[in-house]
Parts: sequence; C-alpha cells; structure tokens
Amino acid sequence: MSVDDIGTRLPCVRTPPPGPQSRRLAGELARVESPNVTYLGDDFPVFWAEARGANVRDVDGNVYVDLTAAFAVAGPGHAHPRIVAAVQEQASRLMHGMGDVHPPAVKVDLLRALAEVAPGGLTRSVLASSGAEAVEAALKTAAIATGKPRVLAFHGGYHGLTYGALAASGREDFRAPFAAQLPRTAAFAPYPYAYRSPLGRDPEAVGDAVLRYVEYLLDTPGTASEGIGAILVEPVQGRGGDVVPPDSFLPGLRRICDQRGLLLILDEVYTGFGRTGRWFACQHWGVTPDILVAGKGMTGGMPFAACIGTDAVMEAWPRSRGEAIHTSTFLGHPLGCAAALASISVLRDERLVERSAELGARILARLREMTADHPRVGEVRGLGMMIGIELVHHRETRDPAPELAGRVVVETLRRGLLTLGGGIHGNVLSLSPPFVITDQQVDAALAILGEVLDGIR
Repeated sequence: MSVDDIGTRLPCVRTPPPGPQSRRLAGELARVESPNVTYLGDDFPVFWAEARGANVRDVDGNVYVDLTAAFAVAGPGHAHPRIVAAVQEQASRLMHGMGDVHPPAVKVDLLRALAEVAPGGLTRSVLASSGAEAVEAALKTAAIATGKPRVLAFHGGYHGLTYGALAASGREDFRAPFAAQLPRTAAFAPYPYAYRSPLGRDPEAVGDAVLRYVEYLLDTPGTASEGIGAILVEPVQGRGGDVVPPDSFLPGLRRICDQRGLLLILDEVYTGFGRTGRWFACQHWGVTPDILVAGKGMTGGMPFAACIGTDAVMEAWPRSRGEAIHTSTFLGHPLGCAAALASISVLRDERLVERSAELGARILARLREMTADHPRVGEVRGLGMMIGIELVHHRETRDPAPELAGRVVVETLRRGLLTLGGGIHGNVLSLSPPFVITDQQVDAALAILGEVLDGIR
C-alpha cells in the first residue's frame, strides 16, 4: 500500500490467501503457541503486517477491506493518526506509572473524560486492561454495594473468559471445560432472541415473556436466585449473534431492578463508544445502569477498559489505606489513557458516532434488500455498525447453518474482505466495520458479499 491511499484502498488480492508467508508463519506459530489459541487450517488465517483506516495488509501483500474493525476495536479506523500521535507522545514522556500508588497525571484526565461521555450519573471508574477484567471489577462492586454475591445473567451472554467473567457468561461451550472450577456466581435467564424463540417471532411478546421469567426467578424462594444483588446483561448481545432486544427489554430490567433494590450492570465492552450509533447502546432506550462496563472501542487499538459506576455504588468501596483490595500493575496505564483520550476526541470531532448511526442504517437496509428472497438468510439485524446476518439451511425451518457461515468467511477472505462468524450456533456472519470506512469501500464490500452469498443459495 502506498502512503497516499493507505486506509482507503479497495480489496486487492495478489496471492490467494493464505499466501506463502502466512503459511510459513502458521507453521512457526504451531510450534510455539498453545494449540487452543489460534485456529490454523489450510484456508485460514492470514497474518497481518499493517493496518490503517479500513484496510489491512497481510504479510503476502494482499490488501483487505476490514468489516470487523478487529473485534469492533478500531471504530475510528486502524492507526488513526491522532491516536498514534498521542500514544507516541505519551510514550516519549511516561510509558508506565504506578497506577494506585503514584498515579500518572493523564489518568485523572481520562477519568474526567469518561465521566463526561458516560450516561448521566455514571461518574466514577475503575480502570482495567481488558473487558473481562472490567467485568470482574463490576461484579466485585455489585457484591460490595449490595452485600449479595451473585448476579442474574443471560444465556448467550459473553463477558470474558477469565474465571470471574466466565462464571457469569451464558455460553456453555466456553464454560464446560472448566465447570468444576467455576464459582456459582450467576443464575441464567433466556435473552429475548426473537428469531430463535419458541414463543414466536413477535419481539415484544418474547421480551415480555423473558421479563416475566426474570421476575419469577427473583421472586420465588428456593430458586437459583438466592443471593442475587444485580442483573448483568449486554444491551445488544455481541458474540451471541448481534442480537438486538425488543424495545421493552432494557427499560423492563431497569424497572425490575428499581422495584427490588438490585443493581443493573450493562456490559458495553462491545457496544460502547459509538458501535451502535450512540455513544453507548443503552442510550437507544433511555436506560442508565448503575454500573457500565466499557472496553474494545474505547481506545481504538490499545488494551484498555473501564468499570464506570454511580457515586452511590462506588462509595461502597472502602477507602484505600495503602493497599488497594482491587488493583493491578498496569491500572490506568499511561499509553492506554492517552489513546482513550485521543479516541474520545476523534469520535467527537469527526462525528464518527453519528456516522456509525447513519452509515450503519444504510448498510443494514442494503443487506436486507440484497437478501430479501435468499433461502439461506434467515434474518439481517443490527444497530449502527453492529450487524448480524443469520444463515440457515432453510428459511422456513430456521435451522442454523454454521458451515455456511464458515464458507462465507473463507470465501470473502479470498476476495479481499475480513469478516467473522459468530452466534451461539456459529451461524451468524458478524459485521462491525470501522466507522471511517469509505462509501466506495462499502460499495465494493457489499458487492463481494452479495456474490458470495449468491454462491450458497
């Protein structure tokens, strides 16, 4: 890629991926990394060498249009110049601090900025290095504030794979290998996934049924609800398949929490910082949680996250007497703080949250039009630049087709697009492009995606 057009290029595949350099690196990786981490196959993966804007270049020189934003991280685009400059400048002055002993000054600037962009009333934070770590800070905060150790969470929910977060994640495929070691942190209720609900396809009816079940669990003595002090939920399920709940769901959970003295924890690691066309997804429904967890798109590329709560909730933590009961070596890391500050500024100045809403709606409409009569596309859904295409064997029976999603991911890669499979059955094509993707890149990507989807009719 030339310096002039890097970030705005259309797909350009010179060597069928994975090319020889990617294959060589895959062989080396297989010898030095745990076999569980990276899937290595004949047609996957490619190894990245460079990324900017909405483009990724692999080690074989192939240029891709990225429809993933690298797990929804690079909302402002890969290597946004202002974020890169902020990290470089910070690194030249202070690369590491002592976050809970002698804090870096930039940590204060970031905490102030988070209080300004978070929904009203969320003003105090615990910083973290990953979404899972921030979720665990939220779980600890809720336990301290309520005196109750457990939460109500939802099937299909994904909150991370460290033990505390995994115990509250409603994904048995991740939980099963470690079930004997997991604490009994959560009770689980269904998420209102209307497309897959046995209650029918009316989203509001499904949402109301789920809310009634939640109330039943919480109000019935002797059920799994014993010791629950909070409800933990993704406002839109990410890895669960880009599942958008009915409009009554989050307000209903807020009402249930208020009536029963529970805390509402919203996991916005995936959905926060513009991904759904609002700064935070909960703002679509006018719901403010007691605790909000953010990560991924917070910095545009640095590992960083936050648990943000109200004054009342955060005041439950005891004052530090010189030994914090929740901290880490890299808490409030200066480079992460600088990147987050720059990213927040970029999102505002370039109106990228608004672009996510507008462009995401256009992409969603075009995808629905393209697939209106497709026998293998059961549903296209989403908010902003968070879109899921549910692939099925037969539209009438709605049976999941994970092998079709896998074929689409591989075939789009061959044609210069980066896409991801997702969903509880592995049958959802998950799209979360950078907000800076150009209209020309969108047109090219949708044309390729349309051709690939036509190939699985």
